Amino acid sequence: MTKSDPNNVVLRRLPLVVGGLSAVLLLVNRLLTPELTSSQARGDVLGVILSAVLILTGLIWQQVQPRSPDTVQLIGEEGFILAPDLPEAVKTELAWASHLLLTNTVTRSLIVYYQGKVLLRRGILASKSEVIPGIILKRVMETQKPVYLVALKVYPGRIEFDYLPENTQGVICQPIGKEGVLILAANAPRSYTKQDENWIAGIADKLAVTLPE
Repeated sequence: MTKSDPNNVVLRRLPLVVGGLSAVLLLVNRLLTPELTSSQARGDVLGVILSAVLILTGLIWQQVQPRSPDTVQLIGEEGFILAPDLPEAVKTELAWASHLLLTNTVTRSLIVYYQGKVLLRRGILASKSEVIPGIILKRVMETQKPVYLVALKVYPGRIEFDYLPENTQGVICQPIGKEGVLILAANAPRSYTKQDENWIAGIADKLAVTLPE
């Protein structure tokens, strides 16, 4: 489970606290005043309005604050596996790219599939290592357009991703040139931002230049 930022929680509740405290103080002041003057009555009315506005603002902030997606611990073993027949320069490039993705995005597991082979598996790995392209992966390679499955469990096509941890929450399939796909798995649904997607696309383009044709 993700934890809320405590500073945001305090700020969201501040109008409620201040508004409620103001209303209580106004009530106490009214009860302790033996004779009410017209100026005090006007001040009380203004105070009640301000208290109500603060309380309403606090309630609205509570409702509109977006809730962070829940994370899970992906099922699998930590690993880093490279195809042994790759040139050293390519291995270095793949290691660099995968490290950036695992440390700078919500990605917890990734696979580089290229020219019908798995060149890299890194992060939390499932027991199955073979990648057999299904409908989604084939479409990504054919159309040269990425696919982002924001909540994998709701897609019937999730069964083709049996080479990822079984409780993977979100998946991005990013084309690598015309012959490969970068497959990324996240541990929370709807967790990749547009900036993440742009970052992933840039790294995939870089790999397309580096990988052998």
